[in-house]
Amino acid sequence: MKKTVASLSLVFFGCLSTSAVIAQTASEAQLKIVAVEYKVAENDVAETLKYLASDELEGRETGTIGMVKAADYLEQFFKNNNVKPYFKSYRDTLSTFKETAFNIVGFVEGSDPVLKNEFIILSAHYDHIGFDKKGVNGDFINNGANDDASGTTAVAEMAKYFSIAKNNKRSILFVFFAGEEKGLLGSKHLAKKLKAQDFKLYAQFNIEMIGVPMKREYLAYITGFDKSNMAGKINEYTGKNTIGFLPKEAEFQLFYRSDNFSFYDVFKVPCQSVSTFDFENFEFYHHVSDDFKAMDISHMTSFIQELLPAVTQMVNTPTQEIIMLK
Repeated sequence: MKKTVASLSLVFFGCLSTSAVIAQTASEAQLKIVAVEYKVAENDVAETLKYLASDELEGRETGTIGMVKAADYLEQFFKNNNVKPYFKSYRDTLSTFKETAFNIVGFVEGSDPVLKNEFIILSAHYDHIGFDKKGVNGDFINNGANDDASGTTAVAEMAKYFSIAKNNKRSILFVFFAGEEKGLLGSKHLAKKLKAQDFKLYAQFNIEMIGVPMKREYLAYITGFDKSNMAGKINEYTGKNTIGFLPKEAEFQLFYRSDNFSFYDVFKVPCQSVSTFDFENFEFYHHVSDDFKAMDISHMTSFIQELLPAVTQMVNTPTQEIIMLK
């Protein structure tokens, strides 16, 4: 996650009716639950996360050899799981960064002759902040396990699921962004590039810092909660209280601080990030101790599993049910 500014002022919410945007629970919604028999394997989640957060990658700073190694791994992951490149290759070279850096972009085409022209983007940033000059107890590598190797792992697992299930009527882009920590550079580049190609984006679901659970009545929160009905629709699709409202998200204006905003800014459609980092459950943000051993693999696996029915519905509803509210 791009660094927040602690002095940001509070955002006032009282003028908007809570009932208009509140996340719907199973008892409140007419459920449209999709049964997903596919089971996310905890060992697979651990394997991907452990490599992306390893010392070998030296913190995955954009433009470094560590970032390239991470890109190599993700590109091979797509190849191994029959996820095709959307462009001529998986590597989408940034026009927004002075050195060589690239997003990794995979593609699963939709099965419906009409709906396949509409796209859902499932994304996360695979870069992090590299070395810490001062270090802590001799450790100088910001491994970025939670931020955002965890989200990258979740998107990789979703790509694997769709490549096997082949149950998406809409087309899906699976995107691993570089340059997020440098100012959302990868997403800014790709959003502008796709817009120029008349890309028909329905919605973006960006995954950011899901490595540890929250102690709340809901699994996760989304940024810009009241900007669309995405939270309510996700809960409708899962039949659970999956997404809730986190006041801190609004206080720190997180909607504007991850790669979802680049796409919202260009396309003006629902583009939001989901997270389980609530400012109380993880003390190692941008810290060398944000490493693999601090992650809850069981939670991550359950998170991905619970979201599969939601993303499955997103790519299959006959109409665009997720809409902007303001």
